[in-house]
Amino acid sequence: MRLPSAAHTSHPWRIHEIAGDFKVEDVWDLPTPGGPDDLDLLVRQFAEGDGGGRGAPVSSPVPRALFAIRWKLGALLGWDDPGSGVGARVPSLRERLPADLRDGPRGPDLRAAPFTSVFRTHDEWAAEMANATVHTVMHIGWVRDADGGHHGRMAVLVKPNGLLGAAYMAAIKPFRYLGVYPALLRMIGREWRVRTGAN
Repeated sequence: MRLPSAAHTSHPWRIHEIAGDFKVEDVWDLPTPGGPDDLDLLVRQFAEGDGGGRGAPVSSPVPRALFAIRWKLGALLGWDDPGSGVGARVPSLRERLPADLRDGPRGPDLRAAPFTSVFRTHDEWAAEMANATVHTVMHIGWVRDADGGHHGRMAVLVKPNGLLGAAYMAAIKPFRYLGVYPALLRMIGREWRVRTGAN
């Protein structure tokens, strides 16, 4: 379920200390019911998932086709060249970490998408990627339900790269909401049920 930005910004996440200059683009509750210590299982699910092994983080046909188009455009226009990534065009957010986060667990990188982990705590995990259009943070938090259970919450934070980045984010918005996010949430829920045996 999509949530207002305040569902992310009103929570005292550590990411606020590090990515305060990023815009909250999307916030979603994830279909991952669990206990208070289950974030680690969700982080491993994100890191180990391969999107069906087809070069996209989502295995459904429509989003997979959208990602294939995006990768081809990126190759043609140079959006994903090594010089446009984290550590080249933009410094890693790890350079902003306070000592306790820098010395703590970093967390795993993703296999299915070019995200590298920034930090990991008991209830949150952040990973970043950058290209010629945008610097993006995927933040996964573990939140308490009204009924006492817990579940994951995903926030996508962005810092567009100038006019190109702003135009790119505007152009992909309908595709994200109509094709990518619905399939991604279904896949996350399916994999969670397999891993946990949840109904």
